[in-house]
Amino acid sequence: MFEVLKSSWALLLGMLMLMLGNGLQSSLLGVRGGEAGFSAFQLSVVMSSYFAGFLLASRMTPELIRRVGHVRVFAALGSFISAVLILYPAFPNPIVWAIGRVIIGFCFCGVYVTAESWLNNSASNENRGQALSLYMIVQMVGIIAAQAMLLIPDTSGFFLFVLGSVLVSVAFAPILLSISPTPAFETTKRMSLAQLFRTSPLGCVGMFLLGGVYAAQFGMSAVYGTAAGLSLQQISMFVAAFYVGALVLQYPLGFLSDRMDRRRLITIVAFLGGASAVFAVAFSANFVVLLVSAFLIGGMANPLYSLLIAYTNDFLGHEDMASASAGMLFINGLGAITGPLIIGWVMDTVGPQGFFILIAVLLLLLTAYGLWRMTRRPAPTVDETGRFAPISQASSPVFMEVAQEYAIEAAESADQPKDTAA
Repeated sequence: MFEVLKSSWALLLGMLMLMLGNGLQSSLLGVRGGEAGFSAFQLSVVMSSYFAGFLLASRMTPELIRRVGHVRVFAALGSFISAVLILYPAFPNPIVWAIGRVIIGFCFCGVYVTAESWLNNSASNENRGQALSLYMIVQMVGIIAAQAMLLIPDTSGFFLFVLGSVLVSVAFAPILLSISPTPAFETTKRMSLAQLFRTSPLGCVGMFLLGGVYAAQFGMSAVYGTAAGLSLQQISMFVAAFYVGALVLQYPLGFLSDRMDRRRLITIVAFLGGASAVFAVAFSANFVVLLVSAFLIGGMANPLYSLLIAYTNDFLGHEDMASASAGMLFINGLGAITGPLIIGWVMDTVGPQGFFILIAVLLLLLTAYGLWRMTRRPAPTVDETGRFAPISQASSPVFMEVAQEYAIEAAESADQPKDTAA
């Protein structure tokens, strides 16, 4: 771990500040949009626009990098992020905000692609797993810490937006000033979605449903808090609880994943997350219950992403794992775009509890589909499964491919016969 910190501290520090800015702007828009009188559906359009931009950039950024290089793409996209963050309070209009969120999502994906390429370049085969884990922890810590920044007094209405812009701008300094070599950028040949679905129906369906859950907690949790009448401090704690749960439970569930039937674990985890959402609907008047439910939903839903990838890998050859990553990311992105739109409509129809109702429906649907898939084919034995690798849904295609490559290396190492010579 020390070697990873020594070689990548500037990159990790920069990513921490980027996640502070990204986490702040997402929650801030939910709160300020509610105060400005935007409907839940209007805000859902704003929030889903981020994922539309993110998905678009996942296809376009590699070509941009090949044309002009990592450094220019990194700096240009960072400048756009800073500019949009400042423009938000100047134009409190849902259409303008939606356009801004498309740009923000596009730029953040491009920034992640570039930064994660550098991270992969600086890591060795021996410490790549530690680098992946540390990077994911930095992402989660940044989003959690960003929620506390909501409590900073802002009488002007502009300060928090400016603060987010400054954080993003400053984040590029340690990265660009400390990293000299730019890595070669290559992407793996994609696997068709039809082939991916035939390989793992549960992985594909789960990825789509989980995209909606992730988009709900990242984009709509602050919208729910505002609509439910929570105070700013309560909203901050509520949003943070999702990511604290993800941070705390990711590794215990990963430990279990390598030691039991993954399909069974996926079904159990999805049920627990769905049950937590139902519990929140039933006892929404109790703020402590909301915090516990958010902790459990985040703690169940976020590791599910890595579990579904690991489960899908169990049915792929080593040579196909990396090529499947783009398809899984695309399916998850479609769910992330669709999820907030449906949640916004449900919240406008039945009230704030529509937030938890839809999360419960998505996770319980995944539970039911997992149970049905158990009747269709036997699960691989524990000895036949690959290694779990922690992956955040906020990561770019590069991180996904790096994590897949790490899983391949671990699987190939496990397959090699051990030296038994005396």
